[in-house]
Amino acid sequence: MSRRPGLRTYDSCVATQIEREPTAEELDLAVEMLKLLADRTRLQIVWALLHGEHSVNELAQHLGVNAAGVSQHLAKLRLARLVTVRREGTKAFYAAGSAHVRKLAEQALFHADHLTGGVVHHDHSDHAAGAPYERASR
Repeated sequence: MSRRPGLRTYDSCVATQIEREPTAEELDLAVEMLKLLADRTRLQIVWALLHGEHSVNELAQHLGVNAAGVSQHLAKLRLARLVTVRREGTKAFYAAGSAHVRKLAEQALFHADHLTGGVVHHDHSDHAAGAPYERASR
């Protein structure tokens, strides 16, 4: 790594140059967000919500877990602004919070698939355009 005042540059393996270091607050928030996504059930919930909004009961049925547990996970995800809620009468419908959430979940799963041999190559420009993540054929 080469050093220039105010700018960190890398000699290899980095596609983009980072203009500034993250603040302590940004690092702490990122760690908390990643901790939330490090739970298998919460990651499954986020993944399901990337494909459209769902109620608590729909998510519970889809994941094969109880609705009370899903509701607790959704409350944590909502407080971290990883999911949003829309109310319709007495029902609540949840959706992924933003394109950032989509990228986080997709990249984590893409990397896991890469590690297990499911991804043939790194070039997935479709994902940058918001195309859904798909496993490579084995």
